[in-house]
Amino acid sequence: MKDWTSERVAEAAEARLIVPLPDVPRAEPDPRGREGKRPGLERVVIDSREAGPGALFVGLPGANVDGGRFAAAALASGAWGVLVAPEHAGAAARAAPGVVLVAERPLASLQHLARAWRRELGATVIGVTGSSGKTSTKDLLLAVLSPDRRTVASRANRNTEIGLPLEILSAPAGTEVLVLEMGMRGAGQIAALAAIAEPDVAVVTNVGAAHLELLGSVEAIAASKAELIAALAPHGTAVVPAGEALLEPHLRDDVRTVTFGPGGNVRLHRAEGERVEIDLDGASVRLEVPFTQAHMRINLLAAVAAARAVGVTPRGRLEPAISAGRGERHRLPGGVTLIDDCYNANPISMRAALDDLVVSAPPERRLVAVLGDMLELGPRAREFHVEAGHHADHLGVALLVTVGPLAAAMASGFSREVHSVSIAREAAALVPALLRDGDVVLVKGSRGVGLEAVCQALTAPVPA
Repeated sequence: MKDWTSERVAEAAEARLIVPLPDVPRAEPDPRGREGKRPGLERVVIDSREAGPGALFVGLPGANVDGGRFAAAALASGAWGVLVAPEHAGAAARAAPGVVLVAERPLASLQHLARAWRRELGATVIGVTGSSGKTSTKDLLLAVLSPDRRTVASRANRNTEIGLPLEILSAPAGTEVLVLEMGMRGAGQIAALAAIAEPDVAVVTNVGAAHLELLGSVEAIAASKAELIAALAPHGTAVVPAGEALLEPHLRDDVRTVTFGPGGNVRLHRAEGERVEIDLDGASVRLEVPFTQAHMRINLLAAVAAARAVGVTPRGRLEPAISAGRGERHRLPGGVTLIDDCYNANPISMRAALDDLVVSAPPERRLVAVLGDMLELGPRAREFHVEAGHHADHLGVALLVTVGPLAAAMASGFSREVHSVSIAREAAALVPALLRDGDVVLVKGSRGVGLEAVCQALTAPVPA
């Protein structure tokens, strides 16, 4: 957007331009010692502390703080401009030189601006959603596509009505493929994100019992995830799990559907350690990947299917940068192995993580599971937690530590040593003393439980 005028930015954001771009040069010299003009628009931020030269600061109203209050400070820091609600327009206009845009709903204007930049880029957009695995699938797509296409993927879990437009706006000119993760907490939210991103390829990793508290049934969850498929233009591509009956009512005749997993168009033919052979609609693709977990291999199939939809067939060794807290392995003193999977949890991902704990652990190693509450599961929450305890028991987990009031129900389904605590801080104090040399320990729970405190306690340097 560096060449966009303030008038064009206002039009794209559907905002009023009350102070245009100044014609006068800035007083500060450029790095070469000559007077330089104010730089063009280079980035969009919502934190005024990041609002230096080239930045458009969008003052978003929040539950506790209204970002528009900091517009004058952003302009004083040399920001290209600010976008604020009407009540902050006067103070912004009286501040240091810079563009001032006004909108009744600054967040909606941010989203309009992001959609305009997505269209300007002309990139192919891949949207990724699902009850679990969407972040890892997004990370894998970046690794698969980058050797062949100039690819940008949304960072971390910036998959909300604020994060997604900011990620689109951070994509540089020349981007060929834009991979965007899309999260949801209720009906209509994926549709809203898709209206901003206008996806060409829709990836649904799976449908499971996440957000049941808000949506009421897995059928409603499937319908919400399928809003991404509904957003595709005719002749787009939907990438979905093979045999997922919950998604079948939402598939479209005018959209190409590619299935992945057992019995799908893209399926695993053979796996030996980190080497995998994938059957890609009859063609064989051989890859090396730095993981052996079954659920990660499924995510890989989804990524390969989506890559093929945009004309890329992966090859060779992949080195994905998997986001933190999603199955990272750490070697600790005493030969202890920590599996940090504490970013989030639902019944699907909890079962997959426990399965991986057993499959990946060397023989004769004691298995330990530190499991926290799985949130937003509605009336069946206790049932899902009891089932998780049963599954851990069936798999041979030797020691279970539950964290939180919901996770405590896991103990009723577990027949071996179990400890139940209320909060993560208590678990962080307890778990290190329970471990033995050679243990393999899984830490997993919903984000709101804060189990990273346990991982931090286990990985902290031992005092000399």
